[in-house]
Amino acid sequence: MMSDSDGKTPITKTGDAVRAETAEADIKSADQLLVSLGYTPELSRNRSTLQVAFMSFVLASIPYGLATTLYYPLVGGGPVNIIWGWVAVSAIILCVAASLGEITSVYPTAGGVYYQTFMLAPPRWRRIAAWTCGWLYVVGNVTITLAVNFGTTLFLVGCINVFETSDGQGVLAGEPYQVFLIFLGITLLCNAVSSLCNRWLPILDTFAIFWTFAGVIAMMCCVLAIAKEGRRDASWVFTHFEANSGWTPGWSFVVGLLFAAYATSSTGMIISMCEEVREPATQVPKAMVLTILINTVAGLMFMIPLVFVLPDIQGLITLAQPVPAIVQSAVGNSGGAFALLIPLLVLAIICGIGCTTAASRCVYAFARDGAIPGSKWWKKIDHRLDDVPLNAMMLSMVVQIVLGVIYFGSSAAFNAFSGVGVIALTASYATPIVVSMLGGRQTVRTASFYLGPLGWFCNVVAVGWSLLAIPLFCFPMTIPVDPTTFNYASVVFVAFTLISVAWYLAWGKKYYTGPPM
Repeated sequence: MMSDSDGKTPITKTGDAVRAETAEADIKSADQLLVSLGYTPELSRNRSTLQVAFMSFVLASIPYGLATTLYYPLVGGGPVNIIWGWVAVSAIILCVAASLGEITSVYPTAGGVYYQTFMLAPPRWRRIAAWTCGWLYVVGNVTITLAVNFGTTLFLVGCINVFETSDGQGVLAGEPYQVFLIFLGITLLCNAVSSLCNRWLPILDTFAIFWTFAGVIAMMCCVLAIAKEGRRDASWVFTHFEANSGWTPGWSFVVGLLFAAYATSSTGMIISMCEEVREPATQVPKAMVLTILINTVAGLMFMIPLVFVLPDIQGLITLAQPVPAIVQSAVGNSGGAFALLIPLLVLAIICGIGCTTAASRCVYAFARDGAIPGSKWWKKIDHRLDDVPLNAMMLSMVVQIVLGVIYFGSSAAFNAFSGVGVIALTASYATPIVVSMLGGRQTVRTASFYLGPLGWFCNVVAVGWSLLAIPLFCFPMTIPVDPTTFNYASVVFVAFTLISVAWYLAWGKKYYTGPPM
């Protein structure tokens, strides 16, 4: 006789159900870790490992980041600066990413390097160390987002001007008020998408990866196949050095590295997304390192074909955005050139959205520890918009718009924005690494992303790069210097530093206690 159990079909779970349960367990574990670090989970954890890597890629947006700053290596050293400068800086930034990833796997919070510095520093110095690092991190996030949106503005103007009037002039004059209005529109667009579409941003980041490589491959094939003005030989592409900055050749090459440093300066910004990731202790470090490798390949795929069809450098360095002119020269007509530039323009907007998102999380994290004037407003989460720190985002946006007014006084404003962004972010990345080294790297021994003996090498390279980059990017790109070519990065950086010091003396010294422990 058959028992009741004999006739029952075993209940099995579908693959989707298993994955959903696993994701839920990961989120619960990540939230428990965040609580153990002293914070209440408020943000939605909606990103997987690949989605984190994709967002990290979007924050750098190679090749867009290289396209908007190609002027610098053209002036600094020409082809050698473009190709080998990119390879050298990418190798260095890989060490920075690995060093930060190791520390992040121990302290995965939206506070990023600010929180890490506080936890790693000796009790006597942790308040001032965290305050300094936090302000550097916030300033870096906000100004690099500004630089991205301003760079997109100038690049769009350059792309439009591949179309010319009958007398050979670009169709858009690019007057300061026109540039500022375009910048304002792009900034508002990026903030609107970031705040209203938070739930769908991971899908946008995934789209950006495929869009980027499709666009790069299309451009690479077209410029090399058509090459209206001929192709350079391989020897010229990989060995030709031509300094046009006025500096001595060696220093000219070093100053020309700004383009690569700017494009990779977003390396640590992804840490601010830790509280929206399912397994931040492992996913974020892996994503940071993986992204550098992807960026290196994408950058070479983009730049090498352009150098093969590079027209006269002396003509290009008179342009703020030489890439549209290079593509137009290669394909021979304005319509075709503009079509090939569209993928870069779309990627530029996606990059602006990603940077806006990361910067808002950074401001929010610093504000919830009371380190920003008016913190009670900036630390609020808008749950109507799928858990977005809207007030922090609006603060970041207003600061960017106010700083954008600098363009009316100097066309070198973009240089100031990108320069101060690189300086502040580089210094903030170096701070927890230095503190960890001074402590003998004892804390990171428990890290799930522990580098072992290789960690010392990566740490030393990262700190060495910081010591070079910080003073380097205060230098003007060319000499002699006049008001239009002066590097205002140091001025903006000092202004933010004075605000930080004043707020610490007025409030922080007495009331600021740092992150919860």
